[in-house]
Amino acid sequence: MPCFFLVFMSSRPVRAALLSVYHKDRLAPLVQLLRQHGVTLYSTGGTQKFLEEEGAEVVAVESLTGFPEVFGGRVKTLHPKVFGGILHRRHEAADLAEAESHDIPPIDLVVVDLYPFEETVASGAAEADVIEKIDIGGISLLRAAAKNYRDVLVVSSREQYAAVTELLEAKNGSTDLEDRRQYAAAAFAATSHYDTEIFRYLSQGTAMAGAALRLSEGPATPLRYGENPHQAGTFYGDLAALFDQLHGKQLSYNNLVDVDAAVALMAEFTDGEPACAILKHTNACGVAQAPTLRNAYLNALSCDPTSAFGGVIIVNKEVDADTAAELNQLFFEVLIAPGFAAEALPVLQSKKNRILLRQKPVAFPAKQVKTLLNGIIEQDADRQVELAADFRTVTQSAPTEEEVKALEFAGKICKHTKSNTIVLARAGQLLASGVGQTSRVDALRQAIEKARSFGFDLKGAVMASDAFFPFPDCVEIAGAAGIRAVVQPGGSIKDADSIKAADELGMAMVLTGVRHFKH
Repeated sequence: MPCFFLVFMSSRPVRAALLSVYHKDRLAPLVQLLRQHGVTLYSTGGTQKFLEEEGAEVVAVESLTGFPEVFGGRVKTLHPKVFGGILHRRHEAADLAEAESHDIPPIDLVVVDLYPFEETVASGAAEADVIEKIDIGGISLLRAAAKNYRDVLVVSSREQYAAVTELLEAKNGSTDLEDRRQYAAAAFAATSHYDTEIFRYLSQGTAMAGAALRLSEGPATPLRYGENPHQAGTFYGDLAALFDQLHGKQLSYNNLVDVDAAVALMAEFTDGEPACAILKHTNACGVAQAPTLRNAYLNALSCDPTSAFGGVIIVNKEVDADTAAELNQLFFEVLIAPGFAAEALPVLQSKKNRILLRQKPVAFPAKQVKTLLNGIIEQDADRQVELAADFRTVTQSAPTEEEVKALEFAGKICKHTKSNTIVLARAGQLLASGVGQTSRVDALRQAIEKARSFGFDLKGAVMASDAFFPFPDCVEIAGAAGIRAVVQPGGSIKDADSIKAADELGMAMVLTGVRHFKH
């Protein structure tokens, strides 16, 4: 009997609803259902007009409160008769008596779609327009209804309208406590995100920006698992804004990490020439530019065809039929491209699990965050790239025009490779790299060995380093292998020793003054 009584008490019929929404789309079916159940509807302004156009009888909030909308609509629902109707506790005799004495009717359902603050900021609107899109009444209604979820159902997004309509249909116009609790949690998620976006906007360029870190990302996408099967994994963010997935299985945690690295690397190659990069465990095992995308892919593949197996491939041009035919001969996990020719897509879709992503233009965050110890670290995204104008020649020999192109190319790859790293390249083609080594000498030796194992002659090639050379040994080893030009940031107290070694070997060396560690 007690259990039955609790279940019975947890079920609440919706007899009165307050609706105040910015976007009116998707709302009509819910309104029609509420009308069918004889629900009293309260509303304001544009929402009231929409409801009446749908044939609903509406009680204007100002007739409930006895007070008109003021200040251009800035104050509409902020009144004890509204918030009292939401917040009074139906199981508390004192609350019920107080509501009755003040003629405060109960409100059982609150539907709010907040002003589009985030979208207004993204549109580049003037600050005055942005400020007017800070919702006050709406967010207060959501918090009040969510707080009193024991008695009130709160709907905080137009994405929920269809589900709420189905819920009320299935339960004959009522909801259970667990239903209301679930929607209350969603409402607080919505208000938290909303406030985070306002904080981000208002704190830009102020000392307050560094005083606290506010993060709010969604929606949540559960992954098959994390880095390893024993680790749970979830992605928070809007992948659909960046990619259209045209084929293949769901992206995994490791896929996403590699895709992130691939997208960041390819963002460096926007000069119009077809480019292709092949990545494995976030490091490029092949990168090339060529007059055609097919040749760019084949040149990238030749860098390290062993590591390319099962990798992530990204290109900066639409995949044509010829390129698709070549790609189809390799087992790879993911292919990212800005487009796929009609005749290329069926070829690439011939493998069931192969993931094909069409990339859309999206602005990436200016800040990067990472969990560390018992907190989070934040930094500016590394958006700097050094080109010929940034090179300072410090040796007796200056690099040739072709070597300058190769140095630019190698530097772009080096920036996106795990430290310690050395990149060996020619203009438009990666030859080899040594990645994630504990010493720069080890990174160089790894790169030389890899290049030779895949048949590359390093005579006349160039070398890029992500940080300075503390000793001349790397320059000496590179010179002996045939490397003719070097780009590095400089900044060591022993820079002169490396420069002297380069001069003695007839090599050209340029300094950039910018280090690109990647941990």
